[in-house]
Amino acid sequence: MGMRIWHQSFTVLENLPAYAAALEAHFKEVARPDTEVVLHGMHRDTYKTDYPGSDIRYAYLQSLHAQQFVWKGIQAEEQGFDVYAILSLCDPMMTETRAVIDIPVVGYGESAMLAATMLGEKFGVLMFIPELLVQFSRKVEATGLSSRYAGARHVGFAFSDVQQAFANPGPVIERFHEAARELIRDGAQVIIPGEAPMCVLLARNGINRVDGVPVLDGLAAAIKAAEGMVDLRRTSGLAGARTGHYSDQPPRQRVKEMLKFYFGDLASS
Repeated sequence: MGMRIWHQSFTVLENLPAYAAALEAHFKEVARPDTEVVLHGMHRDTYKTDYPGSDIRYAYLQSLHAQQFVWKGIQAEEQGFDVYAILSLCDPMMTETRAVIDIPVVGYGESAMLAATMLGEKFGVLMFIPELLVQFSRKVEATGLSSRYAGARHVGFAFSDVQQAFANPGPVIERFHEAARELIRDGAQVIIPGEAPMCVLLARNGINRVDGVPVLDGLAAAIKAAEGMVDLRRTSGLAGARTGHYSDQPPRQRVKEMLKFYFGDLASS
């Protein structure tokens, strides 16, 4: 029996056709033949530039944008998707979305970290948005994996470089190898490419090891986690907790009322 996965990006995918095409092709390769991964991005008017990092480098602006992940999750459930995949490194609003909807919710960062712990003693992360270094470290701590974390480094190039690299990957891949070797010297035995655009670029170019150290395809890990959670739901009825402040499910109508109150008609688009 097949399944449908709602993929949610922190980018406006209409503005990034090369990236969107690479994602679609990659998901067809890593997902099972009967799994459909449907790409979704942020609202087309979310950012003033094509580059989301201009906003998400600031905690407050990022938190405002991240509310979209909740209402997109509601849409995913109400449109009959089997699982909701938040495929942005720091898993924005993942805990809150899990409390709001009943279908499984998986995150890129969480899935990548958990997979990494099965491949080596310590994992490290390379990313092109330097302001996310601290945020991701907090994510690691909240996930309870600090003892398995070798740290994070800026990879030495920017979002714009990654977008250009879909046509000419050589220079970016060379710089990635240099940064990866620095991270390996810091003790990393598994490397997670931070932001999803870098991850898919490396995966599409066959980069899965640096000097014997695995480079983890976090997007593939998240898709496989999504498939696994649906399988577990179907075979054993497994579902998330519904007790405590972070897991109690608020009334759906009240959630919609509050989203509309704070975000107007945008929350239903």
